[in-house]
Amino acid sequence: MTPETVQPAVRPERAARRRRPEFLVTGLCFAVIVFDGYDLIVYGATVPALLQYDSWNLTPAMAGAIGSYALIGMLIGALIAGAVTDTVGRRRVLLTGVAWFSATMIGCALAPDATWFGIFRLLGGIGLGGVMPTAVALTAEYADPKRRSLNNAMMFSGYAVGGIIAAVLAMTLMPALGFRFMYAMGAAPLLLVPLLARYIPESLAFLTAKGRHEEAARTAAKLGMEVPAPGPASDDRPAPDGEALGQRKRAGLMQLAGREYLGPALLFAAVSFFGLLLVYGLNTWLPQIMRAAGYPLSGSLLFLLVMNLGAVVGSLLISPLGDRFGMKPVTMAVFLAAAVSITLLAFATAAPLMYALVAVAGFGTIGAQIMVLGYVAQHFPVEVRATALGCTLGLGRLGAITGPLFGGFLLDAGVSTAWNFYAFAVPAALATALVLLLPGRALVERGLPGQERNLSATNH
Repeated sequence: MTPETVQPAVRPERAARRRRPEFLVTGLCFAVIVFDGYDLIVYGATVPALLQYDSWNLTPAMAGAIGSYALIGMLIGALIAGAVTDTVGRRRVLLTGVAWFSATMIGCALAPDATWFGIFRLLGGIGLGGVMPTAVALTAEYADPKRRSLNNAMMFSGYAVGGIIAAVLAMTLMPALGFRFMYAMGAAPLLLVPLLARYIPESLAFLTAKGRHEEAARTAAKLGMEVPAPGPASDDRPAPDGEALGQRKRAGLMQLAGREYLGPALLFAAVSFFGLLLVYGLNTWLPQIMRAAGYPLSGSLLFLLVMNLGAVVGSLLISPLGDRFGMKPVTMAVFLAAAVSITLLAFATAAPLMYALVAVAGFGTIGAQIMVLGYVAQHFPVEVRATALGCTLGLGRLGAITGPLFGGFLLDAGVSTAWNFYAFAVPAALATALVLLLPGRALVERGLPGQERNLSATNH
């Protein structure tokens, strides 16, 4: 029998076997990010009820501060995860993070006062901050290179799906069961932990880097994959992963500080700041803004639902245009759409038009942030790409923390509904202007080192 006659019978089976871990890991990480999104966006869904809860006497400014606590915790959690992941492994960080933020949701549900509620939101953010980058890394590692960006985009759509679930539950169940029930539902991922423990594999790259070759071989054989080759080492053993990681980070930072990269890196970070300010500011305050505009609770929560639906649908439809027409014009158009739609909300009165504008705003904020990260991944060569993404997200998280505070300040100041919208349109307009200043062509397209375009981290 010739090789040609054997290959058609073998290849489909081997290909299907290789896809098995890809779909399994992507699906489980999607489920994790759904709960991640729920636990973050549920706060915006419950803010109207929290402000009406007489026992706590919250003001909008206080509610804005509490909204930022989870995001401060996420920043801390991301730093902790980055420090320990290469020591304990991605799988353990993911399992610990999911169990951690789920347990803190029980604390939020049982909190006796606003102080304890804020503490549990801060602690929950630490778990959420460690989960997100770990889920990204595992999804990227087990994805087929041809589907890596698609798998990451699909996994990250779980964030908006979690927001949709939060809005639906708030509309249907919160009036009867109260806001504490909404946070108790956030503990549901505890039921997911045994499933994750059974089916989520450890990173093969981590196992080989730590010298656990037999375990890596068993895991790879079970999943139908190949074991990645260990990195070079002076004594024929894998170099300590933490030491190697530290060397790569220092080298990346030094390169990023060079004249060629520093200007674009700072611009991308500034764009991310305004993008995340919009994402978390609107997800926290849109229902309350609509309540102040005269909508009932169910109607105001429907706007939150529509915004996250717009983010999911718009991202899937528009994101591929970046590869076709270039990331700069598409990213700029998306931010501009957000600025225009949020501004028009100050004038619109017909409900169907307002829902359409909110849907566009959802895509123009959440979708725009996804485009920004894809833009970063395409712009910088591989040797500084991870550092550039870290810089973009690290400074961007300051915008995430600012968003809830910004909205709380506006509502506490008693500005009109129109000015609430104008104020959120300004960051979108500033982001549009900053994108205009970004380079139009990627550095990797201009013949600089790192010609390959690995987009595995575009959605982190």
